[in-house]
Amino acid sequence: MAFNADMSSGRTAAADLKARLTVNRGEIFPRLIAMQKAINARSFAVFRVTGSGLPRKRMLQCECESWAANGAIGSSSEAFVSCYGDLLLSHIDDLLLPLMWNAKDNAVCCMSSEFGAFITRLPPGTLPFAGVAFPVRLGAVGNGYVIFALNGSEDIDSDVMIDMHNRSCKLMMDILSLSERKVAPSEALSDREIACLQLAGDGRISEEIADNLGLSVHTVNAYLGSATIKLDSVNRIQAIAKAIRLGYIN
Repeated sequence: MAFNADMSSGRTAAADLKARLTVNRGEIFPRLIAMQKAINARSFAVFRVTGSGLPRKRMLQCECESWAANGAIGSSSEAFVSCYGDLLLSHIDDLLLPLMWNAKDNAVCCMSSEFGAFITRLPPGTLPFAGVAFPVRLGAVGNGYVIFALNGSEDIDSDVMIDMHNRSCKLMMDILSLSERKVAPSEALSDREIACLQLAGDGRISEEIADNLGLSVHTVNAYLGSATIKLDSVNRIQAIAKAIRLGYIN
């Protein structure tokens, strides 16, 4: 009875974890809209850094944006990258402080009096809107920015700045997870593979995982080996790290 209960518990835990951590692209846009309202912005854009492994080939690629829907702003993604792209690429290598900029001739201003010591200000540019950019650094393929263009001049509260930066990090993690799932949709992990990876990630050795799930050590190693191959990893440690990033385990 205990043997069957452990097996059932392992399947249920893996299934519940997988369902809880799965994010679909349809959830991203509403979350950005909610963030946009929280900061009193008129539009948003999410940029990923691409070409990270190629010298002088890095660029900001727009993942999603609402600027194009605002006729008053027009093709703001291109304008923003043209004005500040190089500065943002340089900034994310060294710092994770949010960046702010004012509209041309300071017609619209963005600031945070309470959070000023933790803000990097971009030099005056030619953009017709002010805004704030939250940098996120998740590794070579997960670096980028969540950016908001403001409705009007704003002095953003420090608590709002911290909350927005935290939400930006979680958002970018989910976008990265979606992107990697999309690359290899046929390589989804089975519930048993997920359960074994979760326990391995908790520091359990194969014998302990086998006892917990009611399996043989050989079967546990087979599940961990197949999961490692599916995740295109070179070893179990790398597979665990990638499974965490993809949202399979925590």
